[in-house]
Amino acid sequence: METIFDDLSQALTEPRQDAWRPVRAFALDMAGKLVLGLAIGLGVGLGMAIAG
Repeated sequence: METIFDDLSQALTEPRQDAWRPVRAFALDMAGKLVLGLAIGLGVGLGMAIAG
């Protein structure tokens, strides 16, 4: 009986495999590139508007 509880406690403390980690990393990378592109575009647009 004690070995069952040992196995259960070991299974609960093991790190879980995260299948969505590569997808999340790719989505975060794409979101960062999108925000950076928008910031650069707005900066160029405002700079051109101020320059005349």
